[in-house]
Amino acid sequence: MKDDWLELASLLQLNLDRLLARWRELLRQLPHARKLDTPTLDDHIPEFLEAMVAALQSGAEESVSGEPSKDPPVHGLHRLANGFDIVEVVAEYNLLRRCIFELADQNKLNLGFRTLNIVNGALDQAIGLAVGTFAKQRELEVQHRREEYLSFVAHDLRTPLNVVAMATTVLETRLLESQSSPEMPQLLKALRRSVNHLDSLVSRVLDENRHLEADSGLKVELRTLDLWPLVEGLNRDLQPIANSGNTQLLNEVPDELMVLADANLLRRILQNLMANAIRHTPNGKVRIGARHLREEALVECWISDNGTGIPKDFVGKVFEKGKTERAAVGGTGHGLGLAIVKTFVEAHGGTVSVESTEGMGATFTFTLPASRS
Repeated sequence: MKDDWLELASLLQLNLDRLLARWRELLRQLPHARKLDTPTLDDHIPEFLEAMVAALQSGAEESVSGEPSKDPPVHGLHRLANGFDIVEVVAEYNLLRRCIFELADQNKLNLGFRTLNIVNGALDQAIGLAVGTFAKQRELEVQHRREEYLSFVAHDLRTPLNVVAMATTVLETRLLESQSSPEMPQLLKALRRSVNHLDSLVSRVLDENRHLEADSGLKVELRTLDLWPLVEGLNRDLQPIANSGNTQLLNEVPDELMVLADANLLRRILQNLMANAIRHTPNGKVRIGARHLREEALVECWISDNGTGIPKDFVGKVFEKGKTERAAVGGTGHGLGLAIVKTFVEAHGGTVSVESTEGMGATFTFTLPASRS
């Protein structure tokens, strides 16, 4: 009588294409497998089955050796890139197990202990390797997001700190000249707002770092916001920096314009773009404007300046992390400001772009959802 493991090996060899077709049919019921083409869906599975056939032919109860022991970890990385979650990675191997046992049952083949050990051992080993690599890579990505988030917040702390420093310098000068300067109340208010903003940012990063879950991304809390007052408040806060370079800040946002946005993220988008424009527009003007694109249900915002502009070969790179700030052209800055802007705008479902001519200024434009009210 022929050993059942040899019979199963023959069945798998003769029905490999049919087995894979049935497996794909079941696999495409998983949410992230539905739109994958056949080569992407198969990945290493055909080679895995061939190695299983070889193991069955040898009758070895040890785990399937050779390529499959190397392939499942790579397969786990591929499935992470395909958008699979860890449950789907386990499920696809179990679906393959189901297809193999269905094939044996359809051919009235009773599988003995040894054969089951070979099949189940190979599949369980593959699941362990694929899931282990998947989980490790996901952990690395979460850690990267933590580090990137901390980098973004640390960068955003710089602008209010600069406001505090500038305002303090002016205060010291004015106090020496006269204790009754009319600018004193405004400067003191700017100091207080900046200190409160710093406190809010520090509290936020500490809170989010404590509660960040493994699969969490950037959290966006949308609500209807009046855009003009937000820009006007930032104008006041950034005035000490603007004054140091004799730069005019012009709020040209329509009074009635409202957006659907996360207040904290929108403030940081505008703050980064405005501070960037001020820094590169000494003795010039920075205009902040917006308009309602009704057909697209969007609000288009822009920050335009007549400053130094951006070199032509650098325009396409300004939103890349590490290359993002115009300050980087002069050898200063950490290249995070515009990367932050891009990340936060895209978190709202919007887009951001820049147009510039070197020596004639730059215009940064981004879109946000329009208020539904």
